[in-house]
Amino acid sequence: MTCHMCGAGMRHLLTDLPFKVGEKSIVILKDLPVIQCGNCSEYLIEDEVMERVEAILSMADANAELEIIRYAA
Repeated sequence: MTCHMCGAGMRHLLTDLPFKVGEKSIVILKDLPVIQCGNCSEYLIEDEVMERVEAILSMADANAELEIIRYAA
């Protein structure tokens, strides 16, 4: 697969990503599987992973300013 931004090769890896879930709430998902460009760091999240991310985020504590959750496939 090639990057749609720069045309370089992309690779599967695990990374940590923040998601804003409310006006003042951020959830960091640790060890999230993504496909990332080796050149410009653009990334893609596969559909089935994003479905799980949405489920995890829907259960996050909306009153917490910061929550860190380990993604588990």
